[in-house]
Parts: sequence; C-alpha cells; structure tokens
Amino acid sequence: MAKNALDVLRARGFIDWTSDDEGVKKLFDSGMVTAYVGFDPTADSLHVGHLIPLMGLAWLQKLGHRPIVLAGGGTGMIGDPSMKSTERNLLTMEQIAYNVECVKKQLAHFVSFDCGENSAILANNYDWLSAMNFLEFLRDVGKYFTVNKMIAKEHVRSRIEDPTKSLSFTEFSYSLLQSYDFYHLYNTYGCRLQMGGNDQQGNITSGIDFIRKHEEGALVYGGTNPLLLTSAGHKFGKTEGGAVWLDPAKTTPYQFYQFWVNSEDATIEKTLKFFTFLPLEEIDEIVARHMQAPEKREAQRVLAYEITKIVHGEKVADNVRHASEILFGAAFTPEDLTEDMLHTLAAETPCGKVAALPKPLADVLAEVGACKSKGEAKRLIAGGGVSVNGVRADEKTALEEKDVLCGYYSLVRLGKKKYFMVGRS
Repeated sequence: MAKNALDVLRARGFIDWTSDDEGVKKLFDSGMVTAYVGFDPTADSLHVGHLIPLMGLAWLQKLGHRPIVLAGGGTGMIGDPSMKSTERNLLTMEQIAYNVECVKKQLAHFVSFDCGENSAILANNYDWLSAMNFLEFLRDVGKYFTVNKMIAKEHVRSRIEDPTKSLSFTEFSYSLLQSYDFYHLYNTYGCRLQMGGNDQQGNITSGIDFIRKHEEGALVYGGTNPLLLTSAGHKFGKTEGGAVWLDPAKTTPYQFYQFWVNSEDATIEKTLKFFTFLPLEEIDEIVARHMQAPEKREAQRVLAYEITKIVHGEKVADNVRHASEILFGAAFTPEDLTEDMLHTLAAETPCGKVAALPKPLADVLAEVGACKSKGEAKRLIAGGGVSVNGVRADEKTALEEKDVLCGYYSLVRLGKKKYFMVGRS
C-alpha cells in the first residue's frame, strides 16, 4: 500500500479540487480507499475525453487502492445536463445496454478486475435505479434536495435564464440520481470517494450532502480532475473530424497514435503525466530533451506510443509506431512489411489493384491511379523517386507476383512521402 497515493495523484495533476483537503488526506492515510468514477454510456465507445478520469482510476489501483467503475445504464437514459447548452437526445434501453457492453471491454485496458484485495469493481446503476418506483424516489431521495439550491447551480441557472434554452424535469433530476449512486456504493462497497471532471463538482457535493443526511457521521469526499484544454481554448480530444475514440473501428490505432504525435508542445508535460505510467523523473528527462530539440517531437512520440500501448496493447503500439516511421520517410525492407503492417498501411494510404502480373511498374502506376500517366510514372522512376517494398525501382523494374507480399499488397513509395498500395484483383 503506497502511503503517499494522494501526493502521487496530485503530482501527476489528477487532483484539481477536493471537497475537504484535510479529510481526503486522512482518508488515504487510513488504509485502502475505495473510490468511483461514473461513465454514462451515451455512445458505444469511450473517447479521449474520458482518459483523465480513467487514468486516475488506473493510478489509484496501481497505488494499492480499489477503483469502482460505474457504468451509468440508468443515468445514461437521462443524460447529465452539466456543461450542456441543450438537452441530450434520449437513447433507448436497447441502445444503452449495447453501449454498456461495448464500454466494459475498454475499461479492462485501464484497471484489473482480478488482482486480489483491490480488484476493480464494475457496477451498473441501472441495477438499483430501475428497482425504485417514482413514489419511493420522491420520498427517499427527493425530499432531501431543495429546489432553491439546485437552481443556484451554474449549469441549471444558465439554461433556465436563457429564453433560447430549456431544462426538462428529466435533466433537472439527474443530480438526485447521481447522489443516490454515491449513497448506494457507500453502503454496498464502502466507497468513500467520488471522482470526476471539474464539471461534476456540483453533483459530487450533492451526493456528499445526501449521504451525510442519511448516515450520521459518514465521512465521504469528492475530488475532481482538471479540464484539459488546447492552447486555443478548445476541449482536449476533439478534432475537426469529431471525437478521438478508443474503439479501433471508429478511430484506427494509427490515427489514434498520430493524434498524440500531433500534441502541442505547450501541453506535452501535462499529457505525459496524465496519459502514461512513466515515472515523473523519466518524464522530466524526456521534457528536458524535448525542449532542446522540439522539432524532433521526441516527447510526443513517447506519449503516442505509451498511451496507444495502454489502449490497444503493446503489439499494436509497436506496429503503428513502425508504420508511422515508414510513412514519414524512414528506410524499410520487405521484411518489415508483415501481414499486420500491410493491413495497417492499407487503412491509411490509397490502394489500387491490377488484373495480371508481371507488368512494367510504370504501367501499373498509371493503371491504379498512383500517377496521372505512364509518362509521369516513367519520369518519376527515372529520377530515382520510386521504390517497391523499400527497394528502389529503375526503368526496367516490373511488378511481379512475389512483390505482392502476404498475398495482399506491395507498398510503393513515390517521392519522399507519397505512398500507394498495389494489390492483385
């Protein structure tokens, strides 16, 4: 058991606010802490925006404490109004159930559900919220909340006071449901700490108040993670194409890796602390080297590899790192083009197929659209600007069956950074 777990979490940036600094410190000094974070399954995948609380739970477990991952099968049917200017579209029970099952698989990349005393717990609040009827909810939960206090919350007041917006009773009641979740986890698992993003402060304090009203002398606390923003003030994890997903079917591992390679210098130290398990001393050394030669993007490449390894596994991380090196100009040989590598490259580069081989390379490049014409292809080849599977081509080069590796593709480089995959139809 690490006695300085709270200090480690603070040093890595995971704790931005607590409901009671001294109380939380004593809680961690007292022994194994059970803490939870909730995730509403509004989609069938988590995204990069969920990573700070997920990594916070992962670090909590590494430091000897017990994480609870709460899938909001019940609250997800309503939607948290915090930080939202409009009401969410309500999902069906079938959609929520499907999303929960998908998200469960991703959570196992961050916490272990079978590691002894501090094994993570996966709970679904649909299990207890669905068992309550409306009268029970009003009597056992609703009477402990004042409308005056709920209206005073910024995200509620902003929606009520703006004539162009609205807040339904459904969303208005979300805070009560989250408070009851904390109460249930406290009584069932001895959970005494709720964590989440900074936008959850209001909901967390409501839960603390609710428990203390129900359980005299209960010592429960809350802590929040910071909201990570880009230098332009945009929410971290959003791109022009939308969210960066953890599901490889939505965001390929290569695209996921490149997202991190493109991280800003201004946030690189924070992101290394948040999104890797590297010791702080090693991060300091990486950042120091990076500052001496930022154009090499060493820190970003370390970050990209480490978080891709956590989310997609070491084998995939090795593969996409090598694919990135190839596509950005590193030398390679046919032996580097394994079946997995070819599939990765084919997902990120233009592809075309020819009907029969062997065939002169210039003819192939024109046929599949890699070059506009045979003449252009011949000039490029003559200038030494074309290689096939890492081997430079010349005017006599023909594409043969043996060049179609693993029965899939040949990788043709045209110029310094343009690639084309050629296969057989």
